[in-house]
Amino acid sequence: MEQISINTKRREELLAVTGLLRELVRKQGWQKGALLVYSPHTTAGLTINENADPDVATDMRWFMDRLVPNMAEFRHAEGNSDAHIKTTLCGPHVLLIIENGELMLGTWQGVYFCEWDGPRNRKIWVQFLPG
Repeated sequence: MEQISINTKRREELLAVTGLLRELVRKQGWQKGALLVYSPHTTAGLTINENADPDVATDMRWFMDRLVPNMAEFRHAEGNSDAHIKTTLCGPHVLLIIENGELMLGTWQGVYFCEWDGPRNRKIWVQFLPG
């Protein structure tokens, strides 16, 4: 298993991590299989979506904030219930195919680390699954 450290700068942000994952695949020499990418945090997750236009990530963050606002009515004592719910919606992991040493993503796709309770020092765990 490999670990990638991420430092977030805002309470909510979507950080593109595709380049970090591609670099890891090349560095390790992985040629064929799958890559399980996992966030071990209850207030941060992962997703795959368009990465050609940065407005997509901005719109996703904006919509999630409207879908699950940080409300005083939440009972969780830490005051970050909205972050827990947003993490449940986006999920804690993605599974990527590796073929010929490359991540198999669609033309416009990228992998995002979804921070919902930052800024924090975070990590993602990456497990190669040979194919």
